[in-house]
Amino acid sequence: MRTLLSVIFLMALALPAWSAEFRYELSVDGLACPYCAYGIEKKILAIQEVESDSLDIKLNEGLVVFNADTDKQISEDSLKELVNDAGFTLRRLETSALGDETQDEDN
Repeated sequence: MRTLLSVIFLMALALPAWSAEFRYELSVDGLACPYCAYGIEKKILAIQEVESDSLDIKLNEGLVVFNADTDKQISEDSLKELVNDAGFTLRRLETSALGDETQDEDN
C-alpha cells in the first residue's frame, strides 16, 4: 500500500513537468534572403522550448514553421514582438496542438 501511495505521490509531483507540444505557422513579411532567415532563426531558437530540428523557413512563401514543447501556447503578442525585433512584420499566425487538426489562432 505504501508503495502504491509513493508512486501516486511521485506522479503528482511530475505532473507540472508534463507539457504539450504546439506547432506554430507564422506568415512574415520581409523574408527575402538567407540572411533574413538567419535573423529570425536566431530569435526563434532563443526560445528554449523550440525544437531546432522542427524549424522550417520558406523564403519564397514568407512562412516560418516550428514546434515548441511548452506548458502553454506562446502568445501572439510574444511572437509578434519576436518577429518585430528581428526586423519583420507578422501578418498571420496559426497555432495548433500537435495531433490536433483545428487551428487555434488565425489573423
